Amino acid sequence: MEKHIVKIIKAEFVTHNVRRFRVTKPAGYSFIPGQATEVTINKPGLKDERRPFTFTSLNEWPELEFTIKIYNDHSGVTNALGELKAGDELLLHDVWGAINYKVPGVFFAGGAGVTPFIAIFRQLYKDGKINGNRLFFSNKTEKDIILKDEFEKMLGKNFYNVITREKSKYDNRRIDEKFIKELIKDFNQNFYVCGPEMFVKEINSILTKLGANPDSVVIEK
Repeated sequence: MEKHIVKIIKAEFVTHNVRRFRVTKPAGYSFIPGQATEVTINKPGLKDERRPFTFTSLNEWPELEFTIKIYNDHSGVTNALGELKAGDELLLHDVWGAINYKVPGVFFAGGAGVTPFIAIFRQLYKDGKINGNRLFFSNKTEKDIILKDEFEKMLGKNFYNVITREKSKYDNRRIDEKFIKELIKDFNQNFYVCGPEMFVKEINSILTKLGANPDSVVIEK
Protein backbone atom coordinates (compact mmCIF):
# COMPACT_ATOMS: atom_id res chain seq x y z
CA MET A 1 0.00 0.00 0.00
CA GLU A 2 1.57 3.26 -1.14
CA LYS A 3 1.80 6.21 1.19
CA HIS A 4 3.52 9.48 0.33
CA ILE A 5 3.86 12.62 2.42
CA VAL A 6 3.51 15.74 0.24
CA LYS A 7 3.70 19.39 1.15
CA ILE A 8 1.20 22.02 0.04
CA ILE A 9 2.93 24.58 -2.18
CA LYS A 10 -0.10 26.78 -2.79
CA ALA A 11 -3.81 26.74 -1.87
CA GLU A 12 -6.32 29.14 -3.42
CA PHE A 13 -10.04 29.39 -4.07
CA VAL A 14 -11.14 29.13 -7.72
CA THR A 15 -14.84 29.60 -6.82
CA HIS A 16 -16.53 30.60 -3.58
CA ASN A 17 -16.32 27.02 -2.28
CA VAL A 18 -13.84 25.17 -4.51
CA ARG A 19 -10.16 25.25 -3.62
CA ARG A 20 -7.14 24.38 -5.77
CA PHE A 21 -4.17 22.74 -4.06
CA ARG A 22 -0.72 22.53 -5.62
CA VAL A 23 1.45 19.99 -3.79
CA THR A 24 4.89 18.47 -4.14
CA LYS A 25 5.14 15.40 -6.36
CA PRO A 26 6.80 12.23 -5.06
CA ALA A 27 9.60 10.83 -7.21
CA GLY A 28 8.27 8.34 -9.75
CA TYR A 29 4.63 9.10 -8.95
CA SER A 30 2.50 8.92 -12.10
CA PHE A 31 -1.13 8.77 -13.18
CA ILE A 32 -3.38 8.92 -16.23
CA PRO A 33 -5.73 11.93 -16.67
CA GLY A 34 -9.04 11.01 -15.04
CA GLN A 35 -7.44 8.93 -12.30
CA ALA A 36 -7.60 9.64 -8.58
CA THR A 37 -6.00 8.82 -5.25
CA GLU A 38 -7.09 8.75 -1.63
CA VAL A 39 -5.93 11.80 0.31
CA THR A 40 -5.59 12.30 4.05
CA ILE A 41 -4.45 15.31 6.05
CA ASN A 42 -1.17 14.69 7.86
CA LYS A 43 -2.36 15.90 11.25
CA PRO A 44 -3.34 14.07 14.46
CA GLY A 45 -6.92 12.83 14.32
CA LEU A 46 -7.13 13.14 10.53
CA LYS A 47 -4.46 10.73 9.25
CA ASP A 48 -6.96 7.85 8.91
CA GLU A 49 -9.74 9.89 7.30
CA ARG A 50 -9.26 9.08 3.61
CA ARG A 51 -11.16 10.82 0.84
CA PRO A 52 -10.85 10.17 -2.92
CA PHE A 53 -9.83 13.11 -5.10
CA THR A 54 -8.99 13.30 -8.79
CA PHE A 55 -5.74 14.72 -10.08
CA THR A 56 -6.40 17.91 -12.06
CA SER A 57 -2.76 18.43 -13.03
CA LEU A 58 -1.08 16.75 -15.97
CA ASN A 59 1.34 13.91 -15.32
CA GLU A 60 4.25 15.87 -16.80
CA TRP A 61 3.86 18.80 -14.39
CA PRO A 62 6.52 19.07 -11.67
CA GLU A 63 3.84 19.25 -8.98
CA LEU A 64 0.44 17.65 -8.35
CA GLU A 65 -2.85 19.54 -8.33
CA PHE A 66 -6.23 18.78 -6.77
CA THR A 67 -9.38 20.90 -7.20
CA ILE A 68 -11.65 20.20 -4.25
CA LYS A 69 -15.07 21.41 -3.14
CA ILE A 70 -15.01 22.62 0.46
CA TYR A 71 -18.00 21.93 2.72
CA ASN A 72 -18.06 24.35 5.62
CA ASP A 73 -21.49 23.35 6.90
CA HIS A 74 -20.24 20.25 8.67
CA SER A 75 -17.01 19.14 10.31
CA GLY A 76 -14.83 16.70 8.45
CA VAL A 77 -12.00 16.34 5.97
CA THR A 78 -13.29 18.74 3.33
CA ASN A 79 -13.96 21.37 5.98
CA ALA A 80 -10.41 20.90 7.33
CA LEU A 81 -9.01 21.16 3.79
CA GLY A 82 -10.50 24.63 3.61
CA GLU A 83 -8.26 25.71 6.48
CA LEU A 84 -4.94 24.32 5.23
CA LYS A 85 -2.20 26.60 3.96
CA ALA A 86 1.17 26.39 2.20
CA GLY A 87 3.56 24.25 4.23
CA ASP A 88 0.89 21.89 5.59
CA GLU A 89 1.15 18.23 4.62
CA LEU A 90 -1.11 15.67 2.97
CA LEU A 91 -0.78 11.91 2.65
CA LEU A 92 -1.35 10.36 -0.78
CA HIS A 93 -2.04 6.69 -1.38
CA ASP A 94 -2.37 4.38 -4.40
CA VAL A 95 -3.44 5.75 -7.77
CA TRP A 96 -6.65 4.14 -9.04
CA GLY A 97 -8.87 4.34 -12.09
CA ALA A 98 -11.76 6.77 -12.20
CA ILE A 99 -12.85 8.10 -15.60
CA ASN A 100 -11.00 6.42 -18.47
CA TYR A 101 -11.00 8.50 -21.68
CA LYS A 102 -11.36 6.38 -24.79
CA VAL A 103 -12.37 8.41 -27.84
CA PRO A 104 -14.10 11.79 -28.42
CA GLY A 105 -17.63 12.05 -27.10
CA VAL A 106 -20.11 13.93 -24.96
CA PHE A 107 -19.30 14.72 -21.32
CA PHE A 108 -21.93 15.37 -18.63
CA ALA A 109 -20.76 16.85 -15.33
CA GLY A 110 -22.71 17.78 -12.23
CA GLY A 111 -21.00 20.31 -9.95
CA ALA A 112 -17.67 19.10 -8.56
CA GLY A 113 -18.13 15.98 -10.68
CA VAL A 114 -16.36 17.92 -13.41
CA THR A 115 -12.98 17.42 -11.70
CA PRO A 116 -12.06 14.10 -13.43
CA PHE A 117 -12.61 15.85 -16.75
CA ILE A 118 -10.21 18.74 -16.01
CA ALA A 119 -6.97 16.80 -16.58
CA ILE A 120 -8.54 14.90 -19.50
CA PHE A 121 -9.43 18.12 -21.33
CA ARG A 122 -6.11 19.77 -20.42
CA GLN A 123 -4.22 16.83 -21.91
CA LEU A 124 -6.38 16.73 -25.04
CA TYR A 125 -6.03 20.48 -25.51
CA LYS A 126 -2.25 20.33 -25.10
CA ASP A 127 -2.03 17.46 -27.61
CA GLY A 128 -4.32 19.20 -30.13
CA LYS A 129 -6.89 16.40 -29.84
CA ILE A 130 -9.80 18.12 -28.10
CA ASN A 131 -11.96 18.49 -31.22
CA GLY A 132 -15.05 16.28 -31.25
CA ASN A 133 -15.67 16.56 -27.50
CA ARG A 134 -18.56 18.43 -25.87
CA LEU A 135 -19.12 19.25 -22.20
CA PHE A 136 -22.54 19.81 -20.62
CA PHE A 137 -21.86 21.25 -17.15
CA SER A 138 -24.73 21.52 -14.65
CA ASN A 139 -24.48 23.81 -11.61
CA LYS A 140 -26.92 25.39 -9.18
CA THR A 141 -25.72 28.99 -9.76
CA GLU A 142 -23.29 30.83 -12.02
CA LYS A 143 -20.83 31.34 -9.17
CA ASP A 144 -20.55 27.54 -8.86
CA ILE A 145 -19.01 27.10 -12.33
CA ILE A 146 -15.50 25.70 -11.87
CA LEU A 147 -12.77 26.95 -14.25
CA LYS A 148 -15.31 28.57 -16.58
CA ASP A 149 -12.73 30.64 -18.46
CA GLU A 150 -10.41 27.70 -19.02
CA PHE A 151 -13.19 25.43 -20.28
CA GLU A 152 -14.34 28.20 -22.65
CA LYS A 153 -10.78 28.53 -23.97
CA MET A 154 -10.36 24.78 -24.47
CA LEU A 155 -13.82 23.88 -25.79
CA GLY A 156 -15.30 27.08 -27.21
CA LYS A 157 -18.88 26.55 -28.36
CA ASN A 158 -18.66 22.92 -27.23
CA PHE A 159 -18.79 24.06 -23.58
CA TYR A 160 -22.45 24.22 -22.57
CA ASN A 161 -23.47 25.54 -19.13
CA VAL A 162 -26.72 24.61 -17.39
CA ILE A 163 -27.79 26.59 -14.29
CA THR A 164 -30.65 25.03 -12.33
CA ARG A 165 -31.29 27.22 -9.26
CA GLU A 166 -31.30 30.78 -10.64
CA LYS A 167 -32.19 32.67 -13.78
CA SER A 168 -29.08 33.34 -15.84
CA LYS A 169 -27.79 33.89 -19.37
CA TYR A 170 -27.26 30.13 -19.57
CA ASP A 171 -29.77 27.33 -20.04
CA ASN A 172 -31.86 27.11 -16.86
CA ARG A 173 -33.28 23.63 -17.34
CA ARG A 174 -32.30 20.34 -15.76
CA ILE A 175 -30.41 17.85 -17.88
CA ASP A 176 -33.29 15.43 -18.34
CA GLU A 177 -34.56 13.26 -21.20
CA LYS A 178 -36.18 16.17 -23.05
CA PHE A 179 -32.99 18.22 -22.78
CA ILE A 180 -30.77 15.38 -24.03
CA LYS A 181 -33.09 14.51 -26.95
CA GLU A 182 -33.12 18.16 -28.02
CA LEU A 183 -29.37 18.75 -27.93
CA ILE A 184 -27.93 15.35 -28.86
CA LYS A 185 -28.93 13.65 -32.10
CA ASP A 186 -26.31 10.92 -32.34
CA PHE A 187 -26.33 8.27 -29.63
CA ASN A 188 -23.87 6.04 -31.45
CA GLN A 189 -20.90 7.69 -29.74
CA ASN A 190 -19.10 7.70 -26.42
CA PHE A 191 -20.47 9.42 -23.31
CA TYR A 192 -18.72 10.31 -20.06
CA VAL A 193 -20.76 11.05 -16.93
CA CYS A 194 -19.62 12.20 -13.49
CA GLY A 195 -21.33 13.96 -10.60
CA PRO A 196 -23.63 13.19 -7.65
CA GLU A 197 -24.83 9.58 -7.55
CA MET A 198 -28.41 10.35 -8.64
CA PHE A 199 -27.16 12.63 -11.45
CA VAL A 200 -24.99 9.83 -12.84
CA LYS A 201 -27.70 7.18 -12.44
CA GLU A 202 -30.36 9.30 -14.14
CA ILE A 203 -28.24 10.36 -17.12
CA ASN A 204 -26.87 6.86 -17.61
CA SER A 205 -30.45 5.54 -17.68
CA ILE A 206 -31.61 8.20 -20.15
CA LEU A 207 -28.68 7.64 -22.51
CA THR A 208 -29.28 3.89 -22.55
CA LYS A 209 -33.01 4.41 -23.13
CA LEU A 210 -32.27 6.71 -26.08
CA GLY A 211 -30.06 4.13 -27.75
CA ALA A 212 -26.55 4.58 -26.37
CA ASN A 213 -24.56 1.37 -26.07
CA PRO A 214 -24.10 0.74 -22.31
CA ASP A 215 -20.45 -0.11 -23.01
CA SER A 216 -20.00 3.37 -24.50
CA VAL A 217 -21.23 5.18 -21.39
CA VAL A 218 -18.22 5.75 -19.11
CA ILE A 219 -19.03 6.51 -15.48
CA GLU A 220 -16.80 6.92 -12.44
CA LYS A 221 -15.70 3.58 -11.00
